Amino acid sequence: MKVYIDFDDVLCETAKYFTVLAKDLFGIVVPYEQVHFFNLQKSFNLNDEQYDKLMAAGHLPENLLAYEETPGASATINKWIDEGHEVFIITGRPFDSFEPSRKWLDLHQLEKVPLYCVDKYGREILKQECSYSMTLAELYKMDFDFAVEDSPSAFEHVAKFNHCKVAVFNRPWNKNADLPNNRFERCRDWKEIEILFEKIK
Repeated sequence: MKVYIDFDDVLCETAKYFTVLAKDLFGIVVPYEQVHFFNLQKSFNLNDEQYDKLMAAGHLPENLLAYEETPGASATINKWIDEGHEVFIITGRPFDSFEPSRKWLDLHQLEKVPLYCVDKYGREILKQECSYSMTLAELYKMDFDFAVEDSPSAFEHVAKFNHCKVAVFNRPWNKNADLPNNRFERCRDWKEIEILFEKIK
């Protein structure tokens, strides 16, 4: 099968790291369980200047490399690869964060998995001509059998893959989100994601 996997808050605990950054930078304390919005500016009640500073800090190479792996992610993915499945990591991270993101994957035993940066959220200003960048139009031409995603803002993208089963990684910011159709199913962790995958493969 062909598998789409998001990066942040699927492979690694990005939001938890940002709660620490918000406290360190601005003295703003928002427990992870209260990060109710995918838009961190809204979750932390930041002004534009603070939000820009937070995002810049969160995407510094040394910080990107410090994100903790979501338990079970690399072991499960490598098992799928060993079984012959094709796995692609499709991230909405800024294109200029590719190198540290690639290094993080390699350090977490995911060196076999290709990484693509896609402007999922309309944040990029310039079109990128890189082997690792992909437009939404190019992404929509791909076909996937299984996907793992946490962002309600990205549900519309994975919904375009016909017959693709989507594991929604349960997070505080998506618990009240409406799921597009019955191909979307909530999973609490990588164990539940693996169980769902086994049912359809």
